[in-house]
Amino acid sequence: MTSEAAVATPAAIGSAPGKRDYHWIRSFVAGGVAGCCAKSTIAPLDRVKILLQAQNPHYKHLGVFSTLQAVPKKEGFLGLYKGNGAMMVRIFPYGAIQFMAFDKYKKMLSKKMGISGHIHRLMAGSMAGMTAVIFTYPLDVIRARLAFQVTGEHRYTGIANAFNTIYLKEGGIPGFYRGLTPTLIGMAPYAGFSFFTYGTLKSLGLKHFPEMLGRPSSDNLDVLVLKTKVNLLCGGVAGAIAQTISYPLDVARRRMQLGALLPDSEKCVSLSKTLKYVYREYGIKKGLYRGLSLNYVRCVPSQAVAFTTYEFMKQVVFAAIGSCCEPSVSARRTLNEFTLNSLKAINCRRGTFFASDMPTYTVTVATGSQWFAGTDDYIFITLVGTDRCSERTLLDKPLYNDFERGAVDSYDVRVEEDLGELVLVKIEKKKYWVQDDWYCKYITVKTPSGDYLEFPCFSWLVDDKEIVLRDGRAHLPQDDKTSLVKQHRQKELNFRRKTFRWKEWQPGFPMSIDANAHKDLPRDIQFDSEKGVDFVLNYVKAIDNLCVNHFMHMFQSSWTGLDDFERIFVRIKNTISEYVMQHWKEDFMFGYQFLNGCNPVVIQKCTKLPEKFPVTHEMVSVSLERDLTLEQEVEAGNIYLVDYEVIDGIRANRTDPCTMQYLAAPMCLLYRNVKKKILPIAIQLGQTPGEDTPIFLPTDGENDWLLAKIWVRSADFQYHQNITHLLRTHLITEMFAIAMYRQLPAVHPVYKLLLPHIRFTIAINTKAREQLINECGIFDKANATGGGGHVQLIQKAMKSVTFRSLCFPDMIKARGLDCKEELPTYFYRDDGYSVWEATKSFVSNVVHIYYTSDEALQADEEIQAFIKDVCSFGMQDFDHCEFPKLLKSREELTEYLTVIVFTASAQHAAVNFGQLYLGMYPNEHFIEKPVKAAMEKFRKQLAEITSSIKLRNEGKKLPYYNMSPDQIPNSVAV
Repeated sequence: MTSEAAVATPAAIGSAPGKRDYHWIRSFVAGGVAGCCAKSTIAPLDRVKILLQAQNPHYKHLGVFSTLQAVPKKEGFLGLYKGNGAMMVRIFPYGAIQFMAFDKYKKMLSKKMGISGHIHRLMAGSMAGMTAVIFTYPLDVIRARLAFQVTGEHRYTGIANAFNTIYLKEGGIPGFYRGLTPTLIGMAPYAGFSFFTYGTLKSLGLKHFPEMLGRPSSDNLDVLVLKTKVNLLCGGVAGAIAQTISYPLDVARRRMQLGALLPDSEKCVSLSKTLKYVYREYGIKKGLYRGLSLNYVRCVPSQAVAFTTYEFMKQVVFAAIGSCCEPSVSARRTLNEFTLNSLKAINCRRGTFFASDMPTYTVTVATGSQWFAGTDDYIFITLVGTDRCSERTLLDKPLYNDFERGAVDSYDVRVEEDLGELVLVKIEKKKYWVQDDWYCKYITVKTPSGDYLEFPCFSWLVDDKEIVLRDGRAHLPQDDKTSLVKQHRQKELNFRRKTFRWKEWQPGFPMSIDANAHKDLPRDIQFDSEKGVDFVLNYVKAIDNLCVNHFMHMFQSSWTGLDDFERIFVRIKNTISEYVMQHWKEDFMFGYQFLNGCNPVVIQKCTKLPEKFPVTHEMVSVSLERDLTLEQEVEAGNIYLVDYEVIDGIRANRTDPCTMQYLAAPMCLLYRNVKKKILPIAIQLGQTPGEDTPIFLPTDGENDWLLAKIWVRSADFQYHQNITHLLRTHLITEMFAIAMYRQLPAVHPVYKLLLPHIRFTIAINTKAREQLINECGIFDKANATGGGGHVQLIQKAMKSVTFRSLCFPDMIKARGLDCKEELPTYFYRDDGYSVWEATKSFVSNVVHIYYTSDEALQADEEIQAFIKDVCSFGMQDFDHCEFPKLLKSREELTEYLTVIVFTASAQHAAVNFGQLYLGMYPNEHFIEKPVKAAMEKFRKQLAEITSSIKLRNEGKKLPYYNMSPDQIPNSVAV
């Protein structure tokens, strides 16, 4: 800001928006005048071009200059300007819209999407040209019809008559847009390369030869513009290049526009047919490029005049607007001197200092780097101290694009007196033209004493929104002493509780967010644009890799054979996939998947053979390798069980009457052989023994045994997708996330700790309820538990969801699999232990930094409310859940938070995949050095675990990376 504006008087604050409000008028008026001047200059050539392009029977045998001579003889001198009236009616809005849109698109591409350099000129020019065409195309059609007429053969008597005739006889409004597609296709390269070439030549010329090619602008002596003759040259070159590229499309466009006036109009009904017809009948030189020599003659002066006039008119219009909106330079200088002297006198009477002696706070604002993070809206700031507040100050630099995507901008805020200790920063966004969302990363403030304070934000400001920030230091509620920060803390929580409301999506489910669609979520927890695009691209890539488009019919019909499986995965080529495809039918691979597949949480040690699974020693003796009976093998700990009892009674999908789908609730007995490999030895496909549910054995026929294993895998898929993945990671993490937003303010250390681990979780779950697991969603179309079965399954599985079952070591121990010597290849367990301990150590360090004693934890009303909210509302106080309602010690809090972090990151990774990996905290919500040191220690521990896993996997045909920290996402986001 200038020194006058920094005083923050009302006049100073209001002046900057006034200039920005008229910026679009300058481009609009200058563009319209430039277009009219350019087209009037070449109107005779334009008339000749149309006559030659469309093969007019009176002139098609003539050349360019012969036609220029023949038209005045046949139609008079004004015949060369026939249609120019309609041209002017069209060209002013066309030029105005094009140049104004170019400025807007260029700014949007730079600020919103971070596209800069020469490419943004090409893109902005293409979009601006197409925008202008869409708005003015009907006028262009009328001009072309009038220009094609010759004296004595008039079909239209004027603009109004042409409009009425076309509307009545050619299908109404669509008649005015005949040939729009080729026009847009032709305009994209023409306008794009025109603006690109001109802008590139201009920037290169002023950069390398400023004194030779440039001169000071008349509206701002500090800005260089091209000299007039150089402007003309650059514009001409730009037009020639652009016209050469787009000319064949322009030929096709004209023929389609002229429509019924041509005898061969029925052959010119589409762009491709028109191009083919012209090429076939007239060739390249006399067809697609007929009249190009004239086009070179006309495009050079046209574009030269257009760009030169535009640059000139911008300065003229700016000066005119400036004279209306602002005092002259001398008047402004007199006013400033008067204002400064008056304020100086007032401040002297108050005993204060002025200008350079006034306390100054330097505010630095960082805009996010994601797509569309920048804004054109007005941003105001108010600094709140313990003694007083600053004036509400507009953050704006003259002739500078503030708050662009990825930008870091600094501003001075001067105050009459020191504010005291700075505790809050208030940011407001007000609409400039249309509402333009803004993502603020952080704000730093340098105080008059030279201290730096950081105010993390990492939030979207939408509509006319304001946000109040505290500095980045974490604070427990009992640490806040002043009423100002206490009120801010409570106000934030009150707002959050109204925004993040609990809702029971299905009876018996964990509670979820009260939102019917992704768009209904608060902006801060929605997918950002890049994540949304990435989501779609990954989906398309997956579809392409699996050839699902080709094989989709298989989901609605029976498989023809086992070869169909191999055909689907034919395009997934890597060492692991090829090995699995070669051995997937073998028993050792079947058993291995229970240990290290995508659902390694159902296998358990069998301590007693179930009565409902009457396997005898005689049945399996051939599979046992030790000199022991089956009962003795059980006692020795060599028998394991997989039981899908929870699926029993679940209704199979019946949404498609043409496709019968089935569910089984099998049991599988597994044996640890002398090589400590897990092998299946018996399978029963139901929970009730009998003739209808026989026990399948490895000694049965090859296909019988293989099909039995496939049924087990089918049940495992349903268990994995609905329970292990959806319920125990997605829904449980969402429950923790909602409680966090409702009960913990942004300054709470636990909020800062958990936020990276619940990133996008509510968004992806809302998308799932909207598209995947909803009625008639993807589950209903392609899953055996669709049509309501998945809801039943999760309702039954909820009875097994306890807090202890989410603690990784407890979960492993409860299944009897905690002994590494018995199952040395259970890598899910081993890697999970390592990650759990590293995570728990990190969480413990953070907890002990802020809670100096157990009493401090017990006194924290916010964390206790968070714990209670999870149990009482998230888990609906289910008797079986055993979630705590309060925590008494730091060790209990450490375990509780470790469960959340581990479930959202490592556990989800083991059964899925992700993007932002564990230990990565790109948004620095913590600023304290001890916490940053704990983060660094955590990252080093994770790096060591990654290295050890990589070393272990070397040489293995089936390496296990699911729990490798470099493959673990921070949050449930997919």
